[in-house]
Amino acid sequence: MIGKLSGRVDYKALDHILIDVRGVGYLVYCSDRTMATLPSVGEAVALYTDMVVREDLMQLYGFTSLVEKEWHRLLTSVQGVGAKVSLAILGTLGPEGVSRAIALGDWASVKAAKGVGPKTAQRIVLDLKDKAPGVMAMGGTIDQAMDGPALDAVVEPAEPAAKPNKTPRKPKAPSGAAAASAGALSALGNLGYGPSDAAAAVAEAAGNNPEAGEPELIRAALRLLAPKG
Repeated sequence: MIGKLSGRVDYKALDHILIDVRGVGYLVYCSDRTMATLPSVGEAVALYTDMVVREDLMQLYGFTSLVEKEWHRLLTSVQGVGAKVSLAILGTLGPEGVSRAIALGDWASVKAAKGVGPKTAQRIVLDLKDKAPGVMAMGGTIDQAMDGPALDAVVEPAEPAAKPNKTPRKPKAPSGAAAASAGALSALGNLGYGPSDAAAAVAEAAGNNPEAGEPELIRAALRLLAPKG
């Protein structure tokens, strides 16, 4: 099973990328959102991958974070949801948007993805709502979750080759919003709130104020969880 690839971009198409890893080319399919973030031809790239092997197919799907990969795994576990639909949902909402929509039971946002009907969207939310807290909790530890170089580290080829005259980009830090949500979720859990209730409150608070840090999210979520009346 191939779980991660690091190499250089050989070419980019509309829905997939060819990664040259020491002379071996790997075709990796990605969501529209992920494709838009990938570097130019000739630059270093690394992607977490999920490999699908069937009697008539062997295909790789690529993700820039473990949260995105985990949502892909969970989405494709739902009856009637294949890799194409999963990538459409992730491309429309992004991994944090998927976390928020499923935690809040917002199937209408899931339905906004191409190829997703109302029944499928409702089934996704129903089947995965209890999984949202665990995925959201991954937000602050993405960079430490796997060994090896950071996603934007330069990969040295096996043989000397001409390199683009560009300064390597700095490794990406975890998303501030994802880390804040993960921290707030952990804090609410320590206060005794159930995972589903805590995830829904944090998701709603983050949706109301996308720039909020962890302390602001905790306070906002506590207000949402407070007994009404």
